[in-house]
Amino acid sequence: MTGTTEKIAAHEVASWLRRHPGFLKQFPDLALTLVVPRDDGPTASLASYQLDVLRDKNRELSRRLADLGHTAQVNERLAVRTQQLTLALMKQSTVADTLRAMAASLEEDFDGDLVRLVMHTPVAGLEQAPWLQIIPADSPLLGPFRDCLKDGEPLCGRLQPEKNAVLYGARAEEIQTTALLPLPGVGLIAVGSHDGNRFYPGMGTLFLRMMGEALVVALQRFKPA
Repeated sequence: MTGTTEKIAAHEVASWLRRHPGFLKQFPDLALTLVVPRDDGPTASLASYQLDVLRDKNRELSRRLADLGHTAQVNERLAVRTQQLTLALMKQSTVADTLRAMAASLEEDFDGDLVRLVMHTPVAGLEQAPWLQIIPADSPLLGPFRDCLKDGEPLCGRLQPEKNAVLYGARAEEIQTTALLPLPGVGLIAVGSHDGNRFYPGMGTLFLRMMGEALVVALQRFKPA
């Protein structure tokens, strides 16, 4: 019975202190004599405990700030490369040159281990390009991609084996993760990586979308009036 009474009294004291956080300012001697248990057993003064808490928070804030700084640098580099890609695409004078510029940028500037472009219609001058496939929009081969081609949403992560087989053929087993960019009415862009952590679900796809939009606009210049 005594233990129950003490537990209730302690709870009431804690509740009262929460409602009066300035209480210890009125009794600084009490604050200095309070002890707080540590994880490893010994006790410390409240002031020491609060200092440790502040240090932990400071380290966590510093880590978050460093992460934000790194993310900002990565995004800045991607923004510059995306702009350079857009300008390069707009400078090309044929469909073939435009697609070559796209493939080269994805390989060189965006660290793609294996880049694949899928177009629905043949492209003159690229009959032997190893990174290009011509698959009609109504081909059964594109069955696994129907949903993403319909909504145009980029996909990042590990693709299903049947998708890898269509995109990468004999080299499908080399690819662990992919950034897949559907271009409704045009085709697909796939950037494959040997790294199982390179592309993952939930990662930002803003720059992928921008690259895809730039390619679509660049290709529209060559459509018959």
